[in-house]
Amino acid sequence: MPIFNYVALNKKGEIIKGKVEADDVKSARQTVKDLGYLPTKVTSDTTFSSGSNGNKKLSLHSLQSLTLKEKMDFTSTFLTLNRAGLPIIESLIFMEQDAGSRRIRLLSREIRNQIIAGTTFSDTISRYPEIFGAVYIGLVRAGEESGEMEKTLGRLIELLKKEADTRGKVFSALAYPVFVIVLAHVVVLIMLVFVFPAFKDMFDTAGAKLPLVTQICIDLGEFLKDKWFLIPIIIVSIVWGITSLFKWPPSRRRIDEVLLATPLVGELLKYSAFSNFLSVLQVAYEAGIPIVNCLYLSNMTFSITTMNNAVKNSIKKVQEGMHLSTALKSTGIFPQMILFMISTGEQSGRLGDLMDQAVKFIDEELDRIVDALTKMIEPLMLIFIGGIVCFLALALYLPLFQSYSLN
Repeated sequence: MPIFNYVALNKKGEIIKGKVEADDVKSARQTVKDLGYLPTKVTSDTTFSSGSNGNKKLSLHSLQSLTLKEKMDFTSTFLTLNRAGLPIIESLIFMEQDAGSRRIRLLSREIRNQIIAGTTFSDTISRYPEIFGAVYIGLVRAGEESGEMEKTLGRLIELLKKEADTRGKVFSALAYPVFVIVLAHVVVLIMLVFVFPAFKDMFDTAGAKLPLVTQICIDLGEFLKDKWFLIPIIIVSIVWGITSLFKWPPSRRRIDEVLLATPLVGELLKYSAFSNFLSVLQVAYEAGIPIVNCLYLSNMTFSITTMNNAVKNSIKKVQEGMHLSTALKSTGIFPQMILFMISTGEQSGRLGDLMDQAVKFIDEELDRIVDALTKMIEPLMLIFIGGIVCFLALALYLPLFQSYSLN
């Protein structure tokens, strides 16, 4: 059962502090009253146990970032309770006690504590940008200030679903080749460590000089078999090196340039980035956020450095009075159809509707790109696997062919 700290007054008017166990804040206040005190402040303790469902105590130190699914669950549950007319504190108490995710329960408890202490919901979540992100925080703040919190939460759910859908499309296009490449490396490693060393004695008996490709495979296999502890070190080093390259700004810019110049892969990355950018731009615009702030929020979705910098320059032009469509056109990265729709929306006063059409257009293009990339990957993977099989087969059988020809 959750533990609550309380500050109360006794019958003599003296301040009393203590702890009580209760199901929620309301029950805790009643428990304090039953003790003969007048509660002035009741807050949740830094840890609590749920009792009925057997969960262990949670501490603030374990407050962690939510996954995309957890963020969707948190937002949709909060919206449902909001629509049901529950006050924000009671909604958070419900999620604190009944949410399926431990991180959601802990986060709900922490947000509730801070709101009880006098902060607003938007001010509280703004203290956790690593959990919610600047886009989420900015939209919630706009919804809170405009009095349209329910609509804002609905827009956020659509935005999160959109992000999940875009991630799913990119993942479905790249999962197969990544799986095949990893599997190929595992097969080659097994062949080098176990198969080639087993053939070494037979090759030595033949007495002939081994082909270069066979000798390399045997030497490499024996080295890895003797120094097997180096294999996980090598794998970790490769993963760490690739991660570092993606994090280091100069190498990240170069990688972005190469990927964007790659046929279909570059289009996949660009259109998935456009999809997130326009979705946030539309939601922020419909929430009543000024267009410059909309662009700032939308630009945070760009992980590709060159695209992010290009939009930053266009934001400055919008601040100087340039039309949105003209400023975005100056970046040179947006498709003409998108620019045309935004320009038409500006002229007709239906920018929100036209941005919605632009999002749908981008989604259709993204589906086409994923389909084309999937069809192209299949023959490339066959060629890749066939090349590895041919290489290993030649390394194994060339010595045998060589010995037969000598005999």
